[in-house]
Amino acid sequence: MTKIANVWAHIGKKSILVAALDIISIFIGVYLGFALRLTIYLPDTNWLDFIIVGAMYSSAAVFVFTLFGNYRILWAQSTIEDYTAYVKQYILSTLIFIIIIKFFPIVLIPRSSFVIFVLAGLVFCGFLRVSWRIFSPERLRKMTGKRTIIVGAGEAGTLLARDLKSKPSELMPVGFVDDSPDKIRRSVAGLPVLGSCSDLSNIIRNKNISVVLIAIPSASNKRIREIFDITASHRVSVRSLPSLRELAGGHSAITHLREIELEDLLGRGAVEIDSQGIISLISGRTVLVTGAGGSIGSEIVKQLLDKNPERLLLLGHGEQSIYTLLENIKNISINSVPELVPIIADVADTIVMPEIFRKWRPHIIYHAAAHKHVPLMQENPLESLRVNAFGTYQLATLAGEFKTERMVMISTDKAVNPTSIMGATKRIAELIVNEVQQKFPETAYMTVRFGNVLGSRGSVVPKFREQIAAGGPVTVTHPEMKRYFMLTSEAVSLVLQAGAIGKGGEVFVLDMGEPVNISDMADMLIRLHGFIPEEEIKIVYTGIRDGEKLFEELFYDTKHVDVTSHPKIFSSRIDVTSGISEQVKLAIQNGSEGVVSSIAKMVPEYIGAMRNS
Repeated sequence: MTKIANVWAHIGKKSILVAALDIISIFIGVYLGFALRLTIYLPDTNWLDFIIVGAMYSSAAVFVFTLFGNYRILWAQSTIEDYTAYVKQYILSTLIFIIIIKFFPIVLIPRSSFVIFVLAGLVFCGFLRVSWRIFSPERLRKMTGKRTIIVGAGEAGTLLARDLKSKPSELMPVGFVDDSPDKIRRSVAGLPVLGSCSDLSNIIRNKNISVVLIAIPSASNKRIREIFDITASHRVSVRSLPSLRELAGGHSAITHLREIELEDLLGRGAVEIDSQGIISLISGRTVLVTGAGGSIGSEIVKQLLDKNPERLLLLGHGEQSIYTLLENIKNISINSVPELVPIIADVADTIVMPEIFRKWRPHIIYHAAAHKHVPLMQENPLESLRVNAFGTYQLATLAGEFKTERMVMISTDKAVNPTSIMGATKRIAELIVNEVQQKFPETAYMTVRFGNVLGSRGSVVPKFREQIAAGGPVTVTHPEMKRYFMLTSEAVSLVLQAGAIGKGGEVFVLDMGEPVNISDMADMLIRLHGFIPEEEIKIVYTGIRDGEKLFEELFYDTKHVDVTSHPKIFSSRIDVTSGISEQVKLAIQNGSEGVVSSIAKMVPEYIGAMRNS
């Protein structure tokens, strides 16, 4: 049977053979038209009419099919659109045949014969095309592979099921689950709809399922998390189709499967921003991004690419990260790439930074450069103060002196009631930006404060993944440790939005949603990698490290928080200070000795000072 199917499939790929079969099919249809009207054995007087009609009708059909590309279709992979086009083309060829007979009445065709052979030809030629799909070798092969259930029996799930059934694959779909009552116990794409999502756990167990495919591109992160939680007690792989945002951006195809990532479970979906307002701010400007090679800085650069800046200054201290960014930009599809200027420099360098401003005179600055690693900065307080505080002071001062239009500094939730050197020096940076705003009122300075971003170099997620890959254990400092998380793309979109709506002097705070328990995150990651927590991969608690706290805060005083024009951006008040930049300079001049106590004087709420002094 397989050999016959292979031969038949080969014929279906040859245009000339398909055309020949069309001619034969139409001749058979014409014969039936005459035979059923007259007699099964045509009289000699009618044979010439049969040959003329068959030749004229088949010629018209082959001409139209060739003209409209019907013979270029791979019928083994045809769609409903292909069959619709076939019917339209057949009708057109029939109209052409009628016109020819009308103007050249060389034969007399009984009306009943005409109706019969037109319908017969439509059915016979159509059956040929359907047969190449039904009897394709791929469809006739015995399906093997991992038993798979598809969540979502909509259009995307149907396309996915047909794709898996028609092509060799490691996956063998056995059915759907769908919450629509109208679909349950029905058949879609030749597969049964076995139940609703609430039945998924039992179906996995009873049908021996190995893979769960989420075929709902519009599914929210909350919905994906709900489905993942249902499968969590089973040893199954959970995969998903691309989201609507990925499909709309042209980054993926509807049948491209990917493993579920932590971002799918913790993310909150796409953020709506005023793109036009951001474009009007950025268009035609020279934009400086510090820390451009880092997680936040590189995402800022990528999101600015299509905002029509004249020039992007990519400033970073590490040459490899800037090189990697430039290479990544080459793979981004945009209509027009602005001038990209890589700059290797330290924001606290008092010689190089003024030269950069003299040469390029940036209109807008996004300041993402900072030391962010909490334990390392505990051991290097002077360096943390030099880069995070003095580097911000120098950048802000240069922005004012060279009449930069606005400067946006990236801050952290660790700057609120800090317990770490890193958090305290970022708090100082917030105060410095506010202080410099008073000195240079023509430049709009603003700070954007938010929590952790998933997947960043300083995030705990890459560390967890490495520990899981090594077989564990996964180390968590404390079972009650919680942190705010958001996607890098979401955070940066809101940073750009805040930079566009700010007037100067604001500390914007992003809506981070609910804090995430780090132990729960470790549990999710272990399950995402196909292991059972505690049984196969242990979670070990190591104790809170120096400078850490159980819960992070976003505001100093929740009573003094204002809403803005964007629902996910809030404005927090900050007291005007003076002289803090001079204190920073003096502390750096005095060197490492006493630097922690100097930081504590600048940030009285720094509660880690006593144990660090």
